[in-house]
Amino acid sequence: MSGRTPSQWEEIIAADPTHSTRYVERFRDLAAEGTDIVGEARLIDAMLGRGSRVLDAGCGPGRIGGHLHQVGHTVVGVDVDPVLIAAAEHDHPGPTWLVGDLAELDLPGRGVPADFDAIVCAGNVMAFLAPSTRRTVLSAFARHLAPTGRAVIGFGADRGYDFTQFLSDAQTSGLTPDLLLSTWDLRPFSADADFLVAVFSRAS
Repeated sequence: MSGRTPSQWEEIIAADPTHSTRYVERFRDLAAEGTDIVGEARLIDAMLGRGSRVLDAGCGPGRIGGHLHQVGHTVVGVDVDPVLIAAAEHDHPGPTWLVGDLAELDLPGRGVPADFDAIVCAGNVMAFLAPSTRRTVLSAFARHLAPTGRAVIGFGADRGYDFTQFLSDAQTSGLTPDLLLSTWDLRPFSADADFLVAVFSRAS
């Protein structure tokens, strides 16, 4: 962790090394029970033409990127947690799964083109970032979007990142809000919503 600020997720797993394994097993159990765990992916798929390029930012064990790959998209998933990436590689072969810090996101530097048609950042990833890196991450999303690409970011209220501040940070970072929702199934956003799904385009 020398020379960089660890994310809040990294602090959690440093304090509890079994946390990631339990997280993986929880979603495996949900999938085995038939629980719908890919609602976010369906929204992204509905926004895209078949065969689009998608960055799953903070991909975890691959439930979203794995589904998007299955329905015909080219997917790159990035997560800071090697345990989660290993689970994604095992459970969802096909996408490119990479261990990496979103605050240091530079996919062209790793041989991966940056012009993504969509970036999805779900699972409260924004709330697990180190607060000092939030704008850095949002700026990286803007840099990795194709000119007509869109970034879709969702996270809950009361997680230490005020929605108003987030939207301000996003605009400062080169992202223009196109649509605000309160759920991944397209319910409108309201001032008292306890969740935000924000769709952004790259500022011109």
